[in-house]
Amino acid sequence: MRREPEAQASSRSLYAFGFTSFFNDTASEMAYWVLPAFLATIGAGPAQLGLIEGIAESVASLAKLFSGYLADRWSRRKPLVVTGYILANAVKPLLGFVTWWGEVLAIRFVDRLAKGARGTARDVMVAESVPRERIGSAYGLIQAMDSAGAIAGPLCALLVLAVGRDLRSVFFTAAIPGSLCVIVAGFCIRETKGVASPRDSSADTAEEHRDIALAAHGAFPARTASHRLPRRFYQVLFAVALFSLGNSSDMFLVLRAESVGIPVSLAPLLGLVFNLTYTLAAWPAGRLSDRVSRPVVAGLGYLVFALVYLVFGMGSSTRLIWAAMAFYGLFYALTTPVLKALVVETVSAEIRGRALGVYFSVTSVAALLASVIAGELWKFYGPPLPFFLSAAAAVVSVFLLWVGGFSSTKESSNEM
Repeated sequence: MRREPEAQASSRSLYAFGFTSFFNDTASEMAYWVLPAFLATIGAGPAQLGLIEGIAESVASLAKLFSGYLADRWSRRKPLVVTGYILANAVKPLLGFVTWWGEVLAIRFVDRLAKGARGTARDVMVAESVPRERIGSAYGLIQAMDSAGAIAGPLCALLVLAVGRDLRSVFFTAAIPGSLCVIVAGFCIRETKGVASPRDSSADTAEEHRDIALAAHGAFPARTASHRLPRRFYQVLFAVALFSLGNSSDMFLVLRAESVGIPVSLAPLLGLVFNLTYTLAAWPAGRLSDRVSRPVVAGLGYLVFALVYLVFGMGSSTRLIWAAMAFYGLFYALTTPVLKALVVETVSAEIRGRALGVYFSVTSVAALLASVIAGELWKFYGPPLPFFLSAAAAVVSVFLLWVGGFSSTKESSNEM
């Protein structure tokens, strides 16, 4: 009977994570979608953009790996999460003071470091807030709120620019939603360590009884096997890593849209278009993955990505670019929450943080290479080539994800 208050507290914490993500992404997206245009005003181009975004994301990946190990060992994860939100939202307004692209790199470095430090711990807390059969839905809800903030962010940026303010004013205004994010995170998020569904608790109890029985007979407890990342995790990781090598920063989409004829002033609107689709589809996609194969859902997202990048590579018309940008949100909805849930369900509860940390780390390092490579290919061979190569990598990854995912699902069912 005492589980009901715990369930209510966990539900409140889940929604608190959602609103925190909303305000944080509002602040982030206000700055993100005007960054390419701002870099141009201080003499930086695609190569510098690729380096900035690549290094920033690689830093986030290393921080997520470290955060994952801490999340598995610390009973109190909230301080790590809240500190990450405070640091990230403290440095964003500093973009309004920079005069050299190296300063932008430094600020993005700190911002992504803070994101990485909080990200894995937050995702582990989200997984602990719901039963296993609802993990996809939970991640989908968080992503929907996150992308809703990504809609509000570009709209706020457009409003600031529409009233005659300059690009630097956008960065300063981002401090408002950033402050709200910190307030919600500090006062509304609750610790989730030890909160589990009845199904999870009974499974853990049975496993503990088996370990005690084995120890009584001098055998090595089987529980240690659950502390190793299984083969099915690495199968999924390989497919996602290959895809990430072609998944460069979305800022290249903005640059490509500009080269086709879409004005720089409409860059925030591009973010609005794709995040609208993302917001509407993320929660349903997460819920869908709780009912059907997660590899199938994520693979469909990769196919959406391939189609979008083919369109951007061809760059035939501005109308097609707008349509592709709207469709692009479906890629994020079908992959971001679903792949997190897929990673979580391939490992035991004791190493969720480590698994998510490795997953984020590998994919982000691959994104570093992708952004740097895309910038150099653009510089020497023109815009179409990096987009076509990214589309090809996505198609190959679909095959690997489906083959590895299906075999993983079969292994998992056999183990049960």
